[in-house]
Amino acid sequence: MEQPKIFPGRIRLGMVGGGEGAFIGAVHRHAARLDDRYELLAGALSSSAEAARRSGLALGMDSSRIYDDYRQMAPAEASRADGIEAVVIVTPNHMHAPVARAFLEAGINVICDKPVTTSSDDARMLQVLAEERGLLFAVTHNYSAYPLVRHAQQMVREGALGKIRVVQVQYAQDWLAAPLEQDGHKQAAWRTDPAKSGGGAIGDIGSHAWHLADFITGLRLESVAAQLSSFVPGRAIDDDVQVMLRYEGGARGLLWASQVAVGCTNELRIRIVGSAGGIEWAQEQPNELKWTALGEPTRIITRGSAAMNAAGARTSRVPAGHPEGYIDAFGALYSEIACHLLARRDGSDPGAAQFPTIADGVRGVEFIEAVQASSLAGGAWIKIP
Repeated sequence: MEQPKIFPGRIRLGMVGGGEGAFIGAVHRHAARLDDRYELLAGALSSSAEAARRSGLALGMDSSRIYDDYRQMAPAEASRADGIEAVVIVTPNHMHAPVARAFLEAGINVICDKPVTTSSDDARMLQVLAEERGLLFAVTHNYSAYPLVRHAQQMVREGALGKIRVVQVQYAQDWLAAPLEQDGHKQAAWRTDPAKSGGGAIGDIGSHAWHLADFITGLRLESVAAQLSSFVPGRAIDDDVQVMLRYEGGARGLLWASQVAVGCTNELRIRIVGSAGGIEWAQEQPNELKWTALGEPTRIITRGSAAMNAAGARTSRVPAGHPEGYIDAFGALYSEIACHLLARRDGSDPGAAQFPTIADGVRGVEFIEAVQASSLAGGAWIKIP
């Protein structure tokens, strides 16, 4: 009998969700392949069995490893000698918790899109389960892997900015400025459905803005005062959110996330001001970081230049002048996760590789819930657990 094929150099990967017509599933597959660290072998790619099969065949999967349902896939893969080592979850948000739980209980590591769940109770349940089983649980806040974001984080850690005073972060889009969900737009439909998304602009892109500030500053967020708005008539969920932030140690901040900001495409921006200097970074110009030391002219630190520190250089691939963007950062995050997965497999040292974990995922959902509670209370200050 022929022995199952096992790929010793690559991580055996599965995917739930992300089939035909799904934007983010393709992004994850491209990212995982960028550094050739993974082999996509199995999937339950759609809630429709027919669509799941078409999607799997189109991706070249063995027909025996194209599953109708994640509940079928988890135990089946766990029982194979060449079964997947990790599963990527790219379903609508309300399915993250049950899918992740099924694979954790089967002993399979999890890579999950954000927000990790639609409730903090579910997020904490997954954290406990992952810890009990000794499994890796990564959350794909991909913006944290941009080289100049990593550079900025190291600057803050080394004290270059002094004591942090002000944090301003925004993520503005305009793609939901019209009621696309009323015209059968698949991505708009589930993202504007409270039962499936768990939060509109605050969950979809506000969570990215929160994590970017959290990742770079390392500050603990103490409380929020927020206002959620639904500007498009008939929309059942927020499409704009404005939040005041209070951090431990006295820093103050502002977060704005909007999907109805006409003229904005993917304007994720952050400004951090400290007692000794300030930095600015924008995702649409990701290869430049503005750095101003107190009393000195503003400098532009470019990706790949001699001015970049070790943390930034770690996730930078090509020489200066060659732009790196969204897919490159996503690929860098997958490579960081791969370092830890391979270390679990063969006992190697993952080195400085870092990625957002289930602990970040829990804090992210707690942030979303605090923002929602504050808005319901008329903008009252709500403490973060």
